[in-house]
Amino acid sequence: MIQALIGPIANLASSWMDNRVEQTKSKGHIAKAKAEAEAKVLVSSATSVAEWEKIMAQASDNSWKDEYLVILFSLPLILSFAGEWGRDIVTDGFEALSGMPEWYQLSLGSIVAASFAIRGATKFFGKK
Repeated sequence: MIQALIGPIANLASSWMDNRVEQTKSKGHIAKAKAEAEAKVLVSSATSVAEWEKIMAQASDNSWKDEYLVILFSLPLILSFAGEWGRDIVTDGFEALSGMPEWYQLSLGSIVAASFAIRGATKFFGKK
């Protein structure tokens, strides 16, 4: 009689365990698929950024924009060593620039950052 009860109970327990194992495997497969999908998105995003930077670098090969900005940013440095009159020009210029609207100052920072392909520098220009 006991053996007649043990068999069905053992089968029930075995079925329950098999079901739990399958559920665990399913959760593992779902987690793996989700991780693989997220990895693909990250790779795609990084590839897009790299391609954009490559295109922008190729587009600026024949441009004088970078040289212009280097000269423009070198002028205050050079004038600082040109005596009192040079320092006055630089000081007056920066005072005038600080009086410009914030959007203009941020635009200048963004132009420089984009020109020299400094990723993330635009975040710096937005902080006070």
